[in-house]
Amino acid sequence: MFIRSFVTVCKFTFSAPTSPCQYKLTARLISTHKMSKPNILFVLGGPGAGKGTQCAKIVENFGYVHLSAGDLLRAERKAPGSQFGELIEHHITNGTIVPVEITCSLLERAMNESEKNDFLIDGFPRNEDNLSGWNRVMGEKVNLKKVLFFHCSQEVCTERCLARGAAGSGRTDDNEESLRKRFITYENATMPIIRYYEEKGFVAQIDATKTPEEVYSNVEAVLKSL
Repeated sequence: MFIRSFVTVCKFTFSAPTSPCQYKLTARLISTHKMSKPNILFVLGGPGAGKGTQCAKIVENFGYVHLSAGDLLRAERKAPGSQFGELIEHHITNGTIVPVEITCSLLERAMNESEKNDFLIDGFPRNEDNLSGWNRVMGEKVNLKKVLFFHCSQEVCTERCLARGAAGSGRTDDNEESLRKRFITYENATMPIIRYYEEKGFVAQIDATKTPEEVYSNVEAVLKSL
């Protein structure tokens, strides 16, 4: 995204370099494009909390780009010749968290390839390592606007995930054994991250046990307030 914007400005500039004033204006334009930061909404919640459903509605109505950390990892796992595929498969199957360097790399690549500047990052950061890695690698490159926390009981989330698996989701972790492991990881690793952002005033907690329409009504109110 940033490289494409830079090249576009350069092409326009050097096709008509007619005065020193134009060169100065061009320098300012290039600087602006290079310094442009993506706007980020983190989307967190337990497995089956409905994050993907709500992200789809936000994309449709607000024009955000939805980046699911899990989807990016699953796609990378299946990519022919991926050097991370086997490692990602191991972590997904066991309900553990993929090393932050891999996830940050995939997220940054996806943002750079997009023409838009507003992103939903779904399912990340999921633990302290994710958080410190993100802050170290990406913290100065983005504008964090809000953390949407979809709060839902384990019972409801489990029921939804099992139904999703029975309907043919194709996800190897939509089974009871993997779900138990994922919820342990979520409670022990992700909830402290949510509390961290809550202390900083970034968290908007949303009751995700309601119908998708009711949940989205609350989501819409949060986004309109930004």
